Amino acid sequence: MIVVMKVKATAKEISDVIARIKSDGYEAHLSEGEERTIIGVVGESPTPLREENYATMDGVDKVVRISVPYKLASRQFHPSDSLVPLNGAQMGGNKVLVIAGPCSVESREQIIETACAVKEAGATALRGGAFKPRTSPYSFQGHGEKGLQWMAEARERTGLPVVTEVMDPALVPLVCQYADVLQIGARNMQNFALLNAVGESQHTILLKRGMSSTVEDLLMSAEYILAHGNKRVMLCERGIRTFEKATRNTFDLNAIPVLKALTHLPVLADPSHAVGLWEYVESVSRSAVAAGADGLIIEVHPKPDEALSDGRQSLKPDRFKSLMQQVRRVAEAVDRTA
Repeated sequence: MIVVMKVKATAKEISDVIARIKSDGYEAHLSEGEERTIIGVVGESPTPLREENYATMDGVDKVVRISVPYKLASRQFHPSDSLVPLNGAQMGGNKVLVIAGPCSVESREQIIETACAVKEAGATALRGGAFKPRTSPYSFQGHGEKGLQWMAEARERTGLPVVTEVMDPALVPLVCQYADVLQIGARNMQNFALLNAVGESQHTILLKRGMSSTVEDLLMSAEYILAHGNKRVMLCERGIRTFEKATRNTFDLNAIPVLKALTHLPVLADPSHAVGLWEYVESVSRSAVAAGADGLIIEVHPKPDEALSDGRQSLKPDRFKSLMQQVRRVAEAVDRTA
């Protein structure tokens, strides 16, 4: 349920409603827009949630039941787009932002070289895996904290904020020491202990859609993070598993406009993991921007043939530079910038 306050509701009227919500045993989540304030009522309580108890309070315009199970992530709760700060820009604004870097942090030299290249091409942030979830236990698992330290050094050299995956609730404090954005990978989208941990961290979160998950599943996972008061959440479409074997996954282009309609959270696309083949990354990137994606996350490696993971889907720096030029032209065609 949401309580919509009147346009000129006073601070006291708002605080009185919040106090009533808490006294009834529920949690109150505040969403302050340009024109009016909306207060979300969530949680469970033995006290029945009655609309009339709030509708008659001073400053209240109306009380609305939210029909979807994801309350805080819905546009009903937060009608305007949420903006997540990233390197002086805002994910979710008019500018399409691009996060780029290698799948895995393989060495100090590799991550710094890549960071400099993607920075020069116009990337907003640096991605790279220090802890790698792999299908095979015999595949490269990442350098752990040493990889995080190399990424932090790359940030010092380039000014690019660091985006990296966290796989375990126990690792959240460590990764927070080095990373600007915590990525929840597709395999961990419904790791609820991890979602609770990153929600409590109050760090910026990039939440990827699971390979066999619906749009509603993704939004419910985001709800776990938002329920802890962490409003800095970005969603990412990275392809889903279908019967098609021509590409690594099937990129769900539909998901971008659907998510933009259902939620106020920024929506990114990961063409690299979606198709798994570098020669298709550029075309899928263009389509994602045209469909309304707020950002892209692209894998870039100086020597893909020697990559320890996902080299087949990684662009070389010169191809990434070309992609950035294409992204700018497509963004301009749909009245945005990049």
